[in-house]
Amino acid sequence: MSHELSHLRALEAESIHIMREVAAEFERPVLLFSGGKDSLVLVRLAEKAFRPAKFPFPLMHVDTGHNFPEVIEFRDKLIDHLGERLVVASVEESIRQGRVQEETGPRASRNRLQTVTLLDALAEHGFDAAFGGARRDEERARAKERIFSFRDEAGQWDPKSQRPELWSLYNGRHKKGEHVRVFPLSNWTELDVWQYIAEEELEIPSIYFAHRRQVFRRDGMLYALNPFVPLIDGEEPFEASVRYRTVGDMSCTGAVQSEATTLTAVVEEIAATRITERGETRADDRVSEAAMEDRKRGGYF
Repeated sequence: MSHELSHLRALEAESIHIMREVAAEFERPVLLFSGGKDSLVLVRLAEKAFRPAKFPFPLMHVDTGHNFPEVIEFRDKLIDHLGERLVVASVEESIRQGRVQEETGPRASRNRLQTVTLLDALAEHGFDAAFGGARRDEERARAKERIFSFRDEAGQWDPKSQRPELWSLYNGRHKKGEHVRVFPLSNWTELDVWQYIAEEELEIPSIYFAHRRQVFRRDGMLYALNPFVPLIDGEEPFEASVRYRTVGDMSCTGAVQSEATTLTAVVEEIAATRITERGETRADDRVSEAAMEDRKRGGYF
C-alpha cells in the first residue's frame, strides 16, 4: 500500500519542518505578519506545527500608517482569535523620532521607510530569526534568497555570499547582532497559496475579493482613492469592480479589475493570469530593474 502526499501537503510538510527547525535552533524568533495572504498561510502552518501550545514566537507587523483599513481591522480580529502576542513596529513613530524622513509629492510612499522601522524593531527586541512570507516566484531578487537567509549586523543581505543549503540542512549560525530571515514559503507559488487558503478555508481580508471601489489610473495601475495619495492633474477617480493580489502600503499597491467574489473564482483567476502579482500591482518594484534587490540589500523584507 503506497501513500503519496499531494503537492500542497508536501509543501505544507516542508514548511512545518522549517518552522520547527527555527523554533529549536534560535533563541528569539519572530513571525513577520502583515495580514496578507502569505502571512496568513504562515500562521496556519504555525498552528499545525505548535498547537495546542502557544507559538514559540510573537507576531510582528511593520505598520506604515498607510495600510488598508480593512486589513488592520482583520489583523486585530485575528490576533484576538489566536490569543498570540502582536508587536507593532510603527513607521509613523520612526518619522516622529527622526529615524526616517517622510517623502513628499504625489508619488511619495512610506514603503521604503519600513526598512529602518523593521531593523530597529528586530534590534530592540533582540530577535535573531524573522519568518517572512516571501516566495521565490514573486520577483527575481526573492528568487535568489535561501530559505535561511543570513543578514549581517547592519541587517544587510549580500546575494553573492549566501550559504549553501543541501537537502533540508539549514545553517542558522550567527553572531550577536546578526540575524537570519527565514522563508518557509520559498518553494510555493501564488497559485499554491490560493489553493491552500481554499483547501484550509482560511478567512482573509475582504479586499482580496472583488468589490466596488473608487479608483484612479496611474502608470498603468489602479490605485484606491485614498487620503495618502494626492491626484495629479488629469487623473479622474471612477468606480470599478476590483480586488487586490497583495495588501501592501496604499501608496504603492494597485488593484486589478475582477469579478471574483469567492475563493474558487480567485483560484481560477490566478490560474489563468500570465502576469506576476508584483509585476501587476506593486509600484515599488517599478522604480528600477533592481528595485527589490536594492531594498533587500539595505535590510528590506
